[in-house]
Amino acid sequence: MKFGIAFANTGPFAGGPGAATLGRAAEAAGFDSIWTVEHVVYPEGYESTYPYAPDGKMPGTSDNPIPDPMVWLSYVAACTTELTLATGIVLLPERHPITYAKEVATLDNLSGGRVHLGIGIGWLKEEFEALGVPWARRGPRTEEYVAVMRTLWAQDNASFDGEFVSFTGMTSNPKPTNGSVPITIGGHSRAAAERAGRIGDGFFPAKGDMAELVDIVKTTAAEHDRDPDTIEITGVHPGIFGEDLAGAVEESASWGLDRLSIPSFMFFKDPEGSIAAWGERIAPHAD
Repeated sequence: MKFGIAFANTGPFAGGPGAATLGRAAEAAGFDSIWTVEHVVYPEGYESTYPYAPDGKMPGTSDNPIPDPMVWLSYVAACTTELTLATGIVLLPERHPITYAKEVATLDNLSGGRVHLGIGIGWLKEEFEALGVPWARRGPRTEEYVAVMRTLWAQDNASFDGEFVSFTGMTSNPKPTNGSVPITIGGHSRAAAERAGRIGDGFFPAKGDMAELVDIVKTTAAEHDRDPDTIEITGVHPGIFGEDLAGAVEESASWGLDRLSIPSFMFFKDPEGSIAAWGERIAPHAD
């Protein structure tokens, strides 16, 4: 089992010193990855429902910093050597895919191929409206944007003709170190799981029936002539907070999970000490 730290660019880790501490400590402790969150803006008084809290509201307040994932991960990249630099997730339909292909490939190239791009379609309608991005058809828009980025990463003199983006004879360099950047689909719905099965290199449900969602991913992949075992699954298990970590890891593996996500708030107090202690806990179970 792999272990990653989620919500990495929040709380005491949002600023430079905290980011460096988190990255170095996570790498030393045996975590394989850190995963950022994103909101470009915080709409005061928003009415959209946040799907990961009972009250439908994001944790924290509007004055809590949420640094841009690519910039923040660039800082961490300079402080580490092996840690996977993952977004979990970025709101891809809010980004222009040609520009974003350049940004992501640049960080991947500079970091030696350590970027892992987790993406989602978004839930905060007011944010889309502020950015002038249509809320309707954001799912198809997201899938097309993935195809655009992969096209620009794969070749020079590239062309694309889609519903949302079209271009002819365009080249974007540098290319990702390994030819492409793995793309993980975030979300806990059937649609997200099916999207991961169709086009994802990974899947990251932050809640829900993990076993059922993994089954949807793998079934969909097989239906589209893809090898289900090549799709990496990152998920959660409530048992990580208890005494029986071995049992939680075993059950997670039986569900089909390849990585367990540990929330960063577990390390807000005494980051170096608490991350090192968790490193000792996960060491017997870590790949």
